[in-house]
Amino acid sequence: MSQTQARRRRGGGRAGAAARRGAATLEQMPWKPPVNIDRPVEPLTAEGIAAIHDGAMRILEEIGVEFLNDEALEIFKEAGLKVDGALVRMDREFVMEMVGKAPSEFTLTPRNPERAIRIGGNSIVFGNVSSPPNYWDMDLNKKVPGTREHCQNLLKLTQYFNCIHFAGGYPVEPVDLHASIRHLDVLYDKLTLTDKVMHAYSLGKERVEDVMEMVRIAGGLSHEEFDAQPHMYTNINSTSPLKHDEPMIDGALRLVRRGQPVIVSPFTLAGAMAPVTMAGAVAQSLAEALCAIALFQYVRPGTPCAIGTFTSNVDMKSGAPAFGTPEYMRATQMTGQMARFYGLPMRSSGVCAANVPDGQAMWETSNSLWAAVQSGTNMVYHAAGWLEGGLIASPEKFIMDCEVLQMIQRYMDPVINATGPEEIALDAIREVGNDGHFFGIQHTQDRYATAFYQPFLSDWHNYEAWEAAGGTWTAQRANGLFKQIINEFEAPTLDEGIREELQAFVARRKEEGGAPTDF
Repeated sequence: MSQTQARRRRGGGRAGAAARRGAATLEQMPWKPPVNIDRPVEPLTAEGIAAIHDGAMRILEEIGVEFLNDEALEIFKEAGLKVDGALVRMDREFVMEMVGKAPSEFTLTPRNPERAIRIGGNSIVFGNVSSPPNYWDMDLNKKVPGTREHCQNLLKLTQYFNCIHFAGGYPVEPVDLHASIRHLDVLYDKLTLTDKVMHAYSLGKERVEDVMEMVRIAGGLSHEEFDAQPHMYTNINSTSPLKHDEPMIDGALRLVRRGQPVIVSPFTLAGAMAPVTMAGAVAQSLAEALCAIALFQYVRPGTPCAIGTFTSNVDMKSGAPAFGTPEYMRATQMTGQMARFYGLPMRSSGVCAANVPDGQAMWETSNSLWAAVQSGTNMVYHAAGWLEGGLIASPEKFIMDCEVLQMIQRYMDPVINATGPEEIALDAIREVGNDGHFFGIQHTQDRYATAFYQPFLSDWHNYEAWEAAGGTWTAQRANGLFKQIINEFEAPTLDEGIREELQAFVARRKEEGGAPTDF
């Protein structure tokens, strides 16, 4: 074992530590990224798959996608593609050859190797809300710009809950930090308050290079060890319709050249940035994603990539984005079916349009989360804490969503699908017979503590008992838990030498001016 590997293992913390510390506040399920044991919902026929694939390929061949990045344009010219100014057209044979080089599964290993997550296959992992500029909690009872403290508290929830498997982008944008150095302070917070997989925003050279270096330092890795396997990732969005911008492609290419994964997630709103029909919106989204993945595979064949979907619809009365709709669910399922056709892992999201953590917030989020399950999604962004179409992050909503995520994890537990003699339970049925009940028999007594899902937030008492206990609504209970978790939170262990190295790097980069803000 190298010195860097030894230091990484000493500083990584333990996956169960947060759960043990959290026992005083709530009883949560253990760290165990789920395996989706259900067959995916596949609304498309074989003819439908062929039609959408042909539509995506014809978009790339006949219409083309603009790449506002000179380096990408030169690479496409080198590959022999048709480049007219910023417009790139590519034939389907090139696209399919390049996409075929991407692995169908890969593993992301953070500074704590026990928090490694598998992306692809039947695995499904959940991440925190990412990138809202605003924050809401019940004590404020209003929307306010995000701060570093808000961001830190949401990162603590990200670490605390075992059903959150990766730390996506900033859980709220800390606008009290200057944009030139924001990434340095937030990444320092992320790497010291959590030990889960990290994300880098692809917003120019400095941000991506700084984050890669900080992740490398936090893992106690040499440059060679960092490049040898995926330790972090980025997610980029196309600028729909049919455009990729300069900073995102630049950042993605930098990560690709060091073997770090890129998720390409077009944000296509049917009726506004894409056709009003779901098939047309999905075909356009696929075209926007596949052309970027083809670029990355040409640059470094075999680099992990995933295809993302963010296809929803607008409210045709107001033009506002709508989420968790039947159309969103179907588009997610259709994209999952197409991702399997291309042999790529898939990312989708847990989303809603609600402004506060109310009933609308939960039914829309539940719709989107179950659509992720049904589609065979591997990586679920924004799974906890998202409000107002991604403009607000809320700790109460985060905790309420974690209840849903735990239920999904329990739903996927093979134990509840077992069919052996003890599960068929003929002896127990015979013992009770036509009279009596199952409460007191040994078969029940042996299993009562673990037989069913136990909620940490839901209240299953009747009205009178609920009223006698104070009559608190769900969001109020979540607010109380939020305060308890923050009060009791203990950061995962980190080698002091690594902490000092991170601090020195942040200080030096701040002295150098951080990153430009005119991307």
